[in-house]
Amino acid sequence: MTEIIVFAIYLIGMLGIGVFFFFKDRNGGEKTFFLGGRQMGPWVSALSAGASDMSAWVLMGLPASIYAAGLGQVWISAGLAIGYTISWLVQAPRLRKFSIVANDSITIPQYLTNRFLSKSRALQILCAIVFLVAYTVYCASSVKACGTLFHTVLGIDATVAMYIAAAIIIGYTFLGGFSAVCWTDFFQGLLILGAMFIAPIFAAFVLDAPTMSANLATLEPNFWNPIASWKEIVSGLAWGLGYFGMPHIIIRYMSLRSQKELKKSAKIGISWTVLIVIFAALIGIIGRLFLGYSETIHSDGLVFIEMVRKIFPPILSGVLLSAILAASMSTADSQLLAASSAFASDVYKPVLRKNKAGDKELLWVGRFVVLGVAIVALMIAANPGSASIMGLVENAWGIFGAAFGPTIILSLFWKRFNFAGAIAGILSGAVVDIGWLIFLKDLGIYEILPGFVAGLVAAVVVTLMTKKPSEEVEKLFDTAVAYDE
Repeated sequence: MTEIIVFAIYLIGMLGIGVFFFFKDRNGGEKTFFLGGRQMGPWVSALSAGASDMSAWVLMGLPASIYAAGLGQVWISAGLAIGYTISWLVQAPRLRKFSIVANDSITIPQYLTNRFLSKSRALQILCAIVFLVAYTVYCASSVKACGTLFHTVLGIDATVAMYIAAAIIIGYTFLGGFSAVCWTDFFQGLLILGAMFIAPIFAAFVLDAPTMSANLATLEPNFWNPIASWKEIVSGLAWGLGYFGMPHIIIRYMSLRSQKELKKSAKIGISWTVLIVIFAALIGIIGRLFLGYSETIHSDGLVFIEMVRKIFPPILSGVLLSAILAASMSTADSQLLAASSAFASDVYKPVLRKNKAGDKELLWVGRFVVLGVAIVALMIAANPGSASIMGLVENAWGIFGAAFGPTIILSLFWKRFNFAGAIAGILSGAVVDIGWLIFLKDLGIYEILPGFVAGLVAAVVVTLMTKKPSEEVEKLFDTAVAYDE
């Protein structure tokens, strides 16, 4: 009962933030709902970017992988830390400047189209399709994690729990838009870090020698070997490529008030993420020594949950386990908003309504897209045949990184890059990533790597084989590089 009360208070608090921003920003327009009016501070942007990145898989999927397979899985943590650091230091400063110069773009598809001064909507439509498909799968992983949490801790039917969690997430995203998402993510980011810091440290202190000795005897021979397989190293490090094309994360770079605050935000964001991936690894390792091996713990990603419930009293375990809700919700809300903005701003407004839709109309279209994507994600999560939490995240992460990463990087650093190359890069990256997942997954290489390489090669080759950008596009590039506030 105590844990139920703690969860209820937490969920009501998150919904309350959505209601607050609904009334605060009710007179705001499209830019306010989808980008917070570019008025986010460094702390909110940094923790929001981190929290929207680290969904429940960082508390459930990743620790469970390390718990079962050992240190060979820590390369995922290393890849994420390296990729995120490079993204903040190299990609973020230019993306914010380029999005402002490119007609004050508020979404990634809009930025890519405006970057080439194109009147064609092909790029926006292609991006929107990838967004809707990938974000629906990604969101399903977060909803599924909520169902697993409620079922394991409270005994509530997993499907019913998914409906409850989805209703709360839809509620504050539907009402408050980007500002509500960022502020809920800020508080959730603090909660996630605190919970992941406390749990493994306390578990290590209460771990007695007999238990540790007994569990050490059950470890596989390669558990402590971080270089047991070159495929694990390559695939783990390849996770870092996802950051360069992850729309719901890099959109935070565009929302910051100034380039000066971006530098501060980068320090905060990088520090938060590095700590998170370190503690995720510690949860998996200490969890194996503390709990011993259980196939149920591994398959359902219950390492953190079981650890916390064995150590702490209900009121404190309720607070710490709310971190899983925080991780799930902070990612799902960002994904819903990104999918919503892609459809409303990049398909509905320019294509279906021929730029005749007003701000209020777009806001309500965006809100109903949030509802639609959430319903489909809920159906996927509730399907008994759907993949694991980690599996769903892995699939969506790969598509985004392979499809958008090469194109966004080239758009920021290559003056010769053109519209045709951008189309080729996105399409090739997505197709190769999905094809590898379906036909070549058994090779043991994470599909984001071949997808990313294919997208990069296709973008460069097609650009060099087609007409160079106009003088106006080249001038836009030079203006963005030199842009200073």
